Amino acid sequence: MVLVLTFGTGIGSALFTGGKLVPNTEFGHIEIRGKDAEARASDQARAEKELSWGNWAGRVEEYLLQMERLLSPNLIIIGGGVSKKAKKFLPDVTINTPILPAMLLNEAGIVGAALAATEK
Repeated sequence: MVLVLTFGTGIGSALFTGGKLVPNTEFGHIEIRGKDAEARASDQARAEKELSWGNWAGRVEEYLLQMERLLSPNLIIIGGGVSKKAKKFLPDVTINTPILPAMLLNEAGIVGAALAATEK
C-alpha cells in the first residue's frame, strides 16, 4: 500500500493498494488535536503560523504517525509545493514507514493527470 500526500494550501491524498487507486480518500481532513489536519500540518499552516521547518516537521510527523496507525502503508510519497524543500523538513520526520519526496516534485499531479488522460 502506497500513500501519496501533497502538502500545500491543504493536504491532498491518494492511496494505492495493489496498484489500484482507492478513490476519495480525503485524509487531509482527519482530526489532529481537535482540528482538521490541514489546519495544523499543511504548508499554508506553516506559513501562516511562521513555523520554522523543524517545528513544522513535528506537526507533519504527528500527522504521518496517525496515517501509519490508520493504514500501515508500505511507503509514503510526499508531493506538492513542499516537496522542493524536502531536505529542510524530512530529516526531522521520524516514523517507521519509508518516506520519499515525489520524483517530479510539484509537477507530479499535472504529469499524472496527463498520463491518465492518454490511457483512456
